[in-house]
Amino acid sequence: MPNKRKIMIVDDDVHIAELISLYLDKEGYETKEVYDGRSAVEVFKTFNPQLVLLDIMLPEIDGYQVCREIRQLSSVPIIMLTAKGEVFDKVLGLELGADDYIVKPFDSKELVARVKAVLRRYDTAKTDEKKSDQIVVPNMIIDQTTYIVTYHGKDLELPPKEFELLNFLAQNPNHVFTREQLLDQIWGYEYIGDTRTVDVHIKRLREKMSYEDSWSIKTVWGVGYKFEIK
Repeated sequence: MPNKRKIMIVDDDVHIAELISLYLDKEGYETKEVYDGRSAVEVFKTFNPQLVLLDIMLPEIDGYQVCREIRQLSSVPIIMLTAKGEVFDKVLGLELGADDYIVKPFDSKELVARVKAVLRRYDTAKTDEKKSDQIVVPNMIIDQTTYIVTYHGKDLELPPKEFELLNFLAQNPNHVFTREQLLDQIWGYEYIGDTRTVDVHIKRLREKMSYEDSWSIKTVWGVGYKFEIK
């Protein structure tokens, strides 16, 4: 089956790991069983799962340390599995970056439901994160990841400082910034230059955006500039 979501199951109880794997295989997931903490970190790097089910009590290194090390590598969801009921264990796991926890013994339907719910939340968060990487106004998209501005369907070639200036103004619509504020924000406090640098870059941006749009980079006389949206 193509495009299966991959789940790594980390539990030193082989029987439990195999049982969880069976439940998830039936739901269409691809699973990988690992039985100690140190191996879990290494397998994670090669298996690249979309979710980790992680027992706390493990040989070699415990689940908390595995959680710490995985979080240094990735933001994929982690569900902690624990036979312990102490609040301390649950809180610590969540503070280390786990997304949820399940206390043993658990029902197979609950486990599958938790897995699906955590994956849904993660997918939604990634979608929102991707959306937040773009500023969209009529006839223009500013992509903060690729540094590409699409204007009336065509990609504009903007030098980095022009892009950063436009991006900053568009992130703060209708807010007036002085030339000094823009100089500090885009070029940095240690930049040696004068405020005409800002004027020159504004002029270049305007020359590349020649259509009549419902937004514009407006000069506020005696003050500075703003990205005005009508």
